[in-house]
Amino acid sequence: MLPEKKEHPQLKNKLHPRNRHRERYDFKALIETCPDLTPFVTKNDYQDLSIDFFNPQAVIMLNKALLKHFYHIDNWSIPPQYLCPPVPGRADYIHHIADLLATCNNGNIPTGDNIKCLDIGVGASCIYPIIGHHEYGWSFVGSETDPVSIESANKIIESNPQLKKNVKLQFQKSFQDTFNSIIKKGEVYDVSICNPPYHTSLAEAQAGNLRKINHLKKGTNDKPLLNFGGQNRELWCEGGEEKFVRDMIRQSKTYAPFCFWFTTLISKEYHLKEVYDQLKKAEVTEVKTIKMGQGNKISRIVAWTFFSPEQKSVWTKSKN
Repeated sequence: MLPEKKEHPQLKNKLHPRNRHRERYDFKALIETCPDLTPFVTKNDYQDLSIDFFNPQAVIMLNKALLKHFYHIDNWSIPPQYLCPPVPGRADYIHHIADLLATCNNGNIPTGDNIKCLDIGVGASCIYPIIGHHEYGWSFVGSETDPVSIESANKIIESNPQLKKNVKLQFQKSFQDTFNSIIKKGEVYDVSICNPPYHTSLAEAQAGNLRKINHLKKGTNDKPLLNFGGQNRELWCEGGEEKFVRDMIRQSKTYAPFCFWFTTLISKEYHLKEVYDQLKKAEVTEVKTIKMGQGNKISRIVAWTFFSPEQKSVWTKSKN
């Protein structure tokens, strides 16, 4: 006897309206685009096609299929044990950033490679530049402190022609620096994006992973394995998300004239008070908080700018 099937909504309404992943995964279509996905797709207990989301290889292959099917990325891979990002959530960040820029552009989303984005911590997957360039034609500079990640991202860029002219990478020698040595003299960015390390230590990252697995499996598991991937620099840093973002805000003031909107994901809601306090100290001119949701997970983007009304007006005129 089959277990009672839980009804799933046809649309994932928490995702951004322009997100291509609001509908449930069409595994038949994904297999047609990416036949390598075939061995990982089986019928689950409810006789629906699915994959084992606790199998890292299956999740990586699903990502490969999604990126090929929706974003025309023919060659994509990541090194073993590196973070495999959930594509729908990453796409949501990009779409919300597009809306943010539209608020300063008479409601119109600015498109094309004259929109220059800085991706702080581009990662081995190069995921934000892939989505941002495909959806809006934006150009990207991705910074990265991990040599393996930057090598992997470079391989993705070099093996996909649409990325080669529109995505550049910069190696950041100092993990303590966000913008220093990355934003060069004379460069001006329209927006910076960042998905900071959440945790304060490896032990905290492992504990968080266990909670995630146990929630999804509705059981208990005492193995502290990072089944969802991720190297130390991707998942944790001294002081965790709060300190990383606090330092980023402080450093952003130095580069105030060279980036219109600075933005970052904030995973933990209780960090917001400290973030707002730090933004007040930095004397920003405007702050926006954008809520995002994927499944049961709620996060938010915090965006800030130092531009005056006159500077914003100049920016708008330059994009039209």
